[in-house]
Amino acid sequence: MDFLSIDNILFAIGGQKVSVLEFFTTISGLTCVFFASRGRSINFWVGYFYTALLFFMFMQKHLYSSMLLQPVSLVFAIFGHYRWTHPKQGEEKNRQNELRVTVLTKNRRMLHIVLVIIFGAVWGFVLSRLGLIFPDTFPPASLPFLDATITMCILTAQYLSAQKKLECWAAWLVVNATNLTQFLLVGLIFMPVVCLGYIVFAIMGIKTWIKEMKANE
Repeated sequence: MDFLSIDNILFAIGGQKVSVLEFFTTISGLTCVFFASRGRSINFWVGYFYTALLFFMFMQKHLYSSMLLQPVSLVFAIFGHYRWTHPKQGEEKNRQNELRVTVLTKNRRMLHIVLVIIFGAVWGFVLSRLGLIFPDTFPPASLPFLDATITMCILTAQYLSAQKKLECWAAWLVVNATNLTQFLLVGLIFMPVVCLGYIVFAIMGIKTWIKEMKANE
């Protein structure tokens, strides 16, 4: 399909071409993050579409870790959608049947950081060897260790988001700040600009979720 081709150009920024796929991926991503920052469960419906577009975009840019992440992201989205709308007894917002915002313990925070470092290094090594083992199927991976580390940060952020943990926004800030570098290095000029939008929404999310958390204490 032409729509799914990275070569189907919509416009250019600074001499760099922006495809139709990249543009609509960006719009759906911003919409998803905006609704999440407001604590609205509708973000998951938009997120399903966003995940599908990301899969095709990363596949065409040879960012295999990010590409393979998308089916996992879909599972997290379905899990999070259920958790947000079906809280257990004692987890609800005040007078609402929705999951309330909570925070991690210090030990849990440290555990997540250590796991990102370890699994990022292991997955990065696997990606760096993938093109050597299957050269006819996978061209050499682009930035395998950076790609893998971002993948682990995203998985952590998605898991924390699904549980409505406030720390998810700190993880998303790290992801988007790092993505600025990765996208520029592989020639995606439009998405780094949009990453700034994600960062703004993440800051909004922190403020909104803190306010909600205090209201439910």
